[in-house]
Amino acid sequence: MASKLYNIIVGGASVGAGAYFTTWLLTGENPTQLQTVQAEAGKKTGRLRTLPPRSTQIQSLNSEEFDVLIIGGGATGAGCAIDSVTRGLKTALVELDDFASGTSSRSTKLIHGGVRYLQKAILNLDLEQYKMVKEALHERATMLKTAPHLTHAIPIMLPVYEWWKVPYYWVGIKAYDLVAGSKTVKSSYYLTKTEALEIFPMLKKDKLVGAIVYHDGQQDDARMCLALALTATRYGATVANHVKAVHIIKDDKGKICGAHLRDELTGKEWDVKAKCVINAAGPFTDSVRKMDDSNVKEICTPSKGVHIVLPGYYSPEQMGLLDPETSDGRVIFFLPWQKHTLSGTTDSPCAVTYNPTPTEDEISFILNEIKNYLNSDVEVRRGDVLSAWGGIRPLVSDPNKGDTQSLARNHIVHVSKSNLITIAGGKWTTYRAMAQETIDAAIQAVPELKPTKPECQTDGLQLEGAHGWTPTMYIRLVQDFGLECEVAQHLATSYGDRAFAVAKLANLTGKRWPVIGNKIHPEFPYIDAEIRYGVREYAVTAVDMIARRLRLAFLNVQAAQEALPTIVNIMAEELNWNDEEKEKQLKMANHFLATEMGMSVNRASRDKIPITLSQEEVKMYVKRFQILDHDHKGYVSINDIRRSMKNAGENVTGDELHEILKEIDTNMNGQVELDEYLQLCFLLDDVGT
Repeated sequence: MASKLYNIIVGGASVGAGAYFTTWLLTGENPTQLQTVQAEAGKKTGRLRTLPPRSTQIQSLNSEEFDVLIIGGGATGAGCAIDSVTRGLKTALVELDDFASGTSSRSTKLIHGGVRYLQKAILNLDLEQYKMVKEALHERATMLKTAPHLTHAIPIMLPVYEWWKVPYYWVGIKAYDLVAGSKTVKSSYYLTKTEALEIFPMLKKDKLVGAIVYHDGQQDDARMCLALALTATRYGATVANHVKAVHIIKDDKGKICGAHLRDELTGKEWDVKAKCVINAAGPFTDSVRKMDDSNVKEICTPSKGVHIVLPGYYSPEQMGLLDPETSDGRVIFFLPWQKHTLSGTTDSPCAVTYNPTPTEDEISFILNEIKNYLNSDVEVRRGDVLSAWGGIRPLVSDPNKGDTQSLARNHIVHVSKSNLITIAGGKWTTYRAMAQETIDAAIQAVPELKPTKPECQTDGLQLEGAHGWTPTMYIRLVQDFGLECEVAQHLATSYGDRAFAVAKLANLTGKRWPVIGNKIHPEFPYIDAEIRYGVREYAVTAVDMIARRLRLAFLNVQAAQEALPTIVNIMAEELNWNDEEKEKQLKMANHFLATEMGMSVNRASRDKIPITLSQEEVKMYVKRFQILDHDHKGYVSINDIRRSMKNAGENVTGDELHEILKEIDTNMNGQVELDEYLQLCFLLDDVGT
């Protein structure tokens, strides 16, 4: 009914107009009145109704003085911005790259207290680790409450293969529930072998005696960090990505009074005055501290954690897996995430870099550990790795402990002689508590700071998208706008109540159903409107879009590469890019996919099948391959197959095309390259003989 009304009303009108009238007709609510009510609510909370464009944010940085300037746009920095601005302090935040471009977008996606930290706390009688777990469990509950659209509870199975370990793990997991107290997500429970295999049929059966299931939270980390930055903006903070703090400025008394900034997009530089500067630079904490004092002792021990993404069929949709005892003592998670399977992580010392890359050894380690827990029917293939990335954890070093595995994610707040406030260490789950402690320290250290609300305001403060979100909100998106159900569900869980603003930017499909929402890739629910809305969320590069506004690069590098031309064309319309800039953005994004998202290491690792084709046969097949590869990309994509079938007079559906690609794409990475094509030809010839 909704779609019929929509088509009748819209006609040649805009999607926004159609949404206006369908809302009125279907719900009986006047959208103008709704907007007035929302605006009044915004006034009561002090939240801005619209996000100022990045140009306005840059102008603000260039012309105003601030109480607090935060360096670093990850979870901790964005959390500090919310805490500061909600206390009534005039706040600014700058990020060298993009919000969450570093560690905050490369986590295991868990919101957790830390089961293994609790184990160490109990075994070692470590009160500090116990307090950290206790605090994290409180913050876990807070995150699930303040951003329900971006977070959810996830059960995690701990398989047990020796009877004596059942009570050992049972006591440990129950202790986890006990420490959480009233903040427990759901109670843990025991499963028999039969029950465990019913829920997780991929699990190795041999010697399995049962399993214990506990619950933690899961999130979309990059969009959560973006929600923090946008929430701070709604409350009046000035936030800007792609702005570098070049050096710190001090007054005649040697106290910090601001910083010298540079817009990385335009190259323009200027000074900004601030009563207090907070260093929340994550792995780059020490480089900012050395701006203050070049002789300062380093306090961070960087550690790289690599994750891989596999197809969704590797794990059940609603159950994760924890391997507590890998071959080298690390912990490996195996989790469903956005209809794929996420596995990791490694934990090894590394150098600080802006562009961490996964190595073949790290990927192989994770795959080998996975094999130990899956039954023999599941072939764990290297070619199934759809994406791989590395993130650098800013662990706080402890001189009494020698390896990174023994380093807790505890945080420290340090105030230098010149009043540089540094927040270092910690973990994603405790970002809010870390921010609270940091702003408390800043107010105490800098007498000039006069907050209108001295106490922290963020415990329970709803984040961007949470205010009007409900679990069934996606149904309204389907009914009011004529969106495909899967797309509506994706928009609701990614944008919360802002999904309606996204939908209004969608183009008509020209089909009976869905009415609006052209997908940018057939295998994913991302639509054209998200690119336009992503620009309003301060995405200014193609990498910003594919990696953090959308999670396409983290899920499937090949799909991201295939969607790039469409994404860049839409961004070009929004940002007025010329052909030269479009080419530059494509090149940068492809480099990002190749290096940081694992595309290059995936290609280099492919197992080669011996080929004994004659020279004439190779020439013939190469010629055929080049005909298929119409754009000379070096591989055959689904679009090439579609074009070839069309030229041959064959009419096939999208589903049939994907089935064809599956048949010839032996390593399941979404493309067929020359060596793979020759292997296929060799095998077919071999079968024919």
